[in-house]
Amino acid sequence: MTFQGQVKNGVVVLNDSVKLPEGASVEIVLAPELEKEVDLSQVPTLSESLKDVIGSVDDLPSDYATNLDHYLYGAGKTSL
Repeated sequence: MTFQGQVKNGVVVLNDSVKLPEGASVEIVLAPELEKEVDLSQVPTLSESLKDVIGSVDDLPSDYATNLDHYLYGAGKTSL
């Protein structure tokens, strides 16, 4: 299914007749005539976007990654 819309102030706005459920997952594909105008080399990677917070927490338990569910939700620990 394809819908039409425009970008306004950095937000995709679908045409008035389109009513999607809140939280619907969507995929955006640029119109072919615009693909040449978008310079993806200027889009920062995830690590570039998060560079200010990467490594900012230094007091986590050594098994935090392995036992994330334990520390967040109280699940049982996984032995290393």
